[in-house]
Amino acid sequence: MTARKLRIVVVDDHAVMRAGVVALLAAESGIEVVAEAANGREAVELVERLAPDLTLIDLRMPVLDGVAATAEIVARDTGARVLILTTYETDADIERAVEAGAVGYLLKDTTREQLVDAIHAAARGETVLAPRVAQRLVARMRQPTPVALTAREVDVLNAVADGLSNIDIGRRLVIAEATVKTHLLRVFAKLDVSDRTHAVVIALERGLIRTGDRSARPGPGGAVPRPAAGPAS
Repeated sequence: MTARKLRIVVVDDHAVMRAGVVALLAAESGIEVVAEAANGREAVELVERLAPDLTLIDLRMPVLDGVAATAEIVARDTGARVLILTTYETDADIERAVEAGAVGYLLKDTTREQLVDAIHAAARGETVLAPRVAQRLVARMRQPTPVALTAREVDVLNAVADGLSNIDIGRRLVIAEATVKTHLLRVFAKLDVSDRTHAVVIALERGLIRTGDRSARPGPGGAVPRPAAGPAS
C-alpha cells in the first residue's frame, strides 16, 4: 500500500526563494506542494480551503507576517502544523513564533536533507529546531530568572548597605523593626541568600540597587558603615 504524501503549503514573499523551496521538495516522493502563497493572509486562506498537513512559512512578510499567520492557522484548528523557515534567529522572533503555535523553527541555511526530515517530523507534531535556535533557547532558559524588588525592599536594602541596624533602618524609614525583618526575609528569599552581606552583594551585581541610590551616612571618623553580616534579625 502506497503511503499518503504529506500535503504542504509553501509561504514566502520572495518569489525566487519560494520557487527554490518548491523545486527542492518536488523531488521528494513523500511530499506534495499543494499551493504557494506570497504573504500570511494568502496562507491562512489557502490552509482553510485546502487543509494541508503542514504549512512551511517565512517569518517577515507583507500584509500578514508569519507569526500572525501562524496564530490564525492554529486558531482555526484545521489540523495543519506550522513550520517556520526564515533567516531571522533573534530571541524575540523565536519566542513569538513558538508562542503563536509553530511546531518548528528552521533557518534558511538548512540542508535539503534536514529540511525534508524536519517536514516529516513537524507533520507528526514533533518539535523541530535548527541547532542554533535550540542553542539560543537553552542559553536563555539557563539565565537567572529576573528578580524584582519592591520600592520598600530597595529602601531597606539600601539602608543595610549603609550599615544600619534593623532599629536604625526602622527609624530612617519610619517603620517598625518587625516590618524591617519581614522585608529582609522577603529579599533573602528572592535573592536566594541567607544573610545581609550576601543580599547587598547580589543586589549590586544584578543592578537592583546602586551605590548612587544610597544616602550613605558617615560613621565615626567619617567612614561609611559596612553592612553587618548576619541574618535578618
